[in-house]
Amino acid sequence: MNPTDFSTYSSYYKRVIDHALPTYITGLTSPSIIKDAMIYSLSAGGKRIRPLLLFATLRAFGKEEEIGLPIACAVEMIHTYSLIHDDLPSMDNDDLRRGKPTNHKVYGEAIAILAGDGLLTHSFHLISNMSHPLVTSEMKLALISLLSKSAGPEGMVGGQVADMEGENKNLPLHELEYIHIHKTGKLLAFCILAGGILSSAEEHQLAKLEEFALHVGLAFQIQDDILDIEGNEEMLGKPVGSDVHNQKTTYPSLLTMQGAKEKLQYHIDEAVRSLHDVGVNHDYLEEICNMIASRNH
Repeated sequence: MNPTDFSTYSSYYKRVIDHALPTYITGLTSPSIIKDAMIYSLSAGGKRIRPLLLFATLRAFGKEEEIGLPIACAVEMIHTYSLIHDDLPSMDNDDLRRGKPTNHKVYGEAIAILAGDGLLTHSFHLISNMSHPLVTSEMKLALISLLSKSAGPEGMVGGQVADMEGENKNLPLHELEYIHIHKTGKLLAFCILAGGILSSAEEHQLAKLEEFALHVGLAFQIQDDILDIEGNEEMLGKPVGSDVHNQKTTYPSLLTMQGAKEKLQYHIDEAVRSLHDVGVNHDYLEEICNMIASRNH
């Protein structure tokens, strides 16, 4: 594909992901209710920022984006499983996700838990079964190793635990950043580094991509915190003010709203600076930075 602009590019690949995700589930030899529950949450939409980061990184290195499609879908499965579990009564107890009833409200808690479990475990099957001739066994092993670390206790799960333990506490900035680097940033970083691995990037390039990913992840979460106060509930597809209700420390609560917006811009600027040091065609990755800074949902 040769899109004429980033908007066309992002819209195209969002449709690609939306179409591909259910196809990895429908053919499974499983009880229909678990497949229905998995597809229900996968099909709820979303920004698809993680696949877009992967595709834009592949593009930056001159590779075909379709090489990374199974990885992009695997990441969305892991992201979706985390949302299903986050929404459970034992965690955030949310009734709405992306404007629709949450999974446990439709299928019950037990099936919702198992739907999340199914999405998590099936994601690794997608990567291990990649058949593109340019994807080597060594690449698949590196990808599975990195994804399991990024999503597990040293990554997203660890960040979620720290987030829950931080409720009703006034956290210092470094603890808040730990939460967001791990809860959100590690999975975003995986997408960027996965593009580098599939592109046989050099070590110094991977280091700069990881630096870029760190700033992107923090910028993404700061904007989330801002939108939880200033956002439009209809556009967000969920109630605003949940962070205040749950007594969570946020960037606006620590830095003031103006300070949070300045910190957001700082991380966007640093992300772009890191990109320039990678030495590839980074135009669409830079566009994603701008999209993160200006998004309204």
